[in-house]
Amino acid sequence: MQIAITAVLLLALLPFFYYLLSLYCVLGYFRGTRNASEAKVSFMPPASILKPVRGLDHEAYENFASFCRLDYPEYEVLFAVSDNDDQVCAIIEELRADFPSCSIRMITKIPRVGTNDKVNKLSQLVQKAKYDFLVMSDSDVRVEPDYLKEVIAPFANPEVGAVTAFYKSLSAGNLMSNLDALGTYMDSVPAALVAKNIEGKLRFAFGWTMATSKKNLAQIGGWEGMANFHSDDFELGKRIAERGYRVELMEKTVSMVLPKVTLSENFHRELRWSIGLRSVRPLGYWGLASTHGLPWALVAAAAALSIGSVSMSVSYLAAYLILRIGLTWTTGRWGIGDRQLAKILWLVPVRDAISFIIWIKGFFSDKIFWRGTNYRVRHGELIPIPVLSRNPAPRPESVSSVAS
Repeated sequence: MQIAITAVLLLALLPFFYYLLSLYCVLGYFRGTRNASEAKVSFMPPASILKPVRGLDHEAYENFASFCRLDYPEYEVLFAVSDNDDQVCAIIEELRADFPSCSIRMITKIPRVGTNDKVNKLSQLVQKAKYDFLVMSDSDVRVEPDYLKEVIAPFANPEVGAVTAFYKSLSAGNLMSNLDALGTYMDSVPAALVAKNIEGKLRFAFGWTMATSKKNLAQIGGWEGMANFHSDDFELGKRIAERGYRVELMEKTVSMVLPKVTLSENFHRELRWSIGLRSVRPLGYWGLASTHGLPWALVAAAAALSIGSVSMSVSYLAAYLILRIGLTWTTGRWGIGDRQLAKILWLVPVRDAISFIIWIKGFFSDKIFWRGTNYRVRHGELIPIPVLSRNPAPRPESVSSVAS
């Protein structure tokens, strides 16, 4: 029994080491960006901004309009919509009227090349784009006027094959959107910077900004080669890195406009991401066991109490709270610059509890529901699950009578 308790107490230290490593990587990265020279390379070739869209996101007009106000000599904004009756079409037409000097086009005929609807749209957008440099971003992203300068500048170095970005959350203010906002500061940014330090370079991209060139995209088989994959941003970055190119982070962040969502909506969206991550990085998914500090701290606190050590029990819980909240604040407020973060720091343990439940559940299913369709996710690929009709098929004579 004593050996088991000792083992638990030692294993419970692993998340603390991970938090310290994350803190080291976060401090190193953001210090580096702040110490970088302000002089930017004057590299501003024409660029095409590609926006696959569907339905209306929260504050959609302002999100899209931010891409029409860019301080950049020559660029275009292309939208791809599957359905002519989609409500977003009216917003795009409004943009064209409000920004006549900005080249805005909308594509509505989207050939199906795979199971991923977003990638189907991206494939068509690339074909229709005028320019070699392509900047792709999700529809809930909002940017500053210097965005295109920031995202294109790294391509002055021919070793750079793709550019991506971190994001700052613009939360709608309800409980679940605030929990959503914490996710990037608690998990996405620290994990990416730890991976970058350990592996020596980024091997993935983030969907809120993915920039590359037609040439680089062609070398990895184009979007057509990724049309059946769930995590298209991960695949893009991984395939470009495998070609020997660098995936760079732009120094400034974009903003992600988070809507009010329900607990169920938040849970199922994050479960979909977890299932996708387990599918593309199974060993890494298992490795997340060492990053879940809350359950380990609770187990260690209980183990310490079982041997009569109240001070040790309190120490584990205090260490978790100090390191976890400290890392979140350092990443979100000091690094990213989210001035609203202090108001929601108390939600850090709540976010961790939900994340742990989702991580556990992610081991027991490969099914997701995404954009109206059920899929299985296997080896990163989306496999549609056929819908069996509850109504029996009509008999041949019934079909004949209807046809006649």
